[in-house]
Amino acid sequence: MKTFSLSKNERIKLKRDFQKVYSKGYILYSPYNKIKVNYFWESSVNESRVKAAFVVSKKAGNAVWRNRVKRLFREVYRTNKNLLTDLVTSKNLSLLVIFSPNSFNQKQNKKINLGFIKQDFIDLLHKLNNKLQNA
Repeated sequence: MKTFSLSKNERIKLKRDFQKVYSKGYILYSPYNKIKVNYFWESSVNESRVKAAFVVSKKAGNAVWRNRVKRLFREVYRTNKNLLTDLVTSKNLSLLVIFSPNSFNQKQNKKINLGFIKQDFIDLLHKLNNKLQNA
């Protein structure tokens, strides 16, 4: 697995994985409530892995805006995923995470850039890392 890539093996694609995260998982919010993460972890015997998905509701804005938010989420996650992967491999866990915007939408934020979400996203990754260390 490359350090700064986000391959198809690292993404949640199956419906049963999404259902598992939403039904049995936990929720965390970023410090300013901008971003929400749903996560589910379990002990893995055969392989430790982190799979991520990025979801934006249709109510948040039009398709162009939603796709931009997902691209920005993927970029921040891709460059900072080592915060999670190091811990998951050391504890031999299987982790599924779904990131979504919580308190911002197109009406409030017409133009969105990387600086708007980067620090909240990194703080949220640190928060998730602390929760997994205690688990």
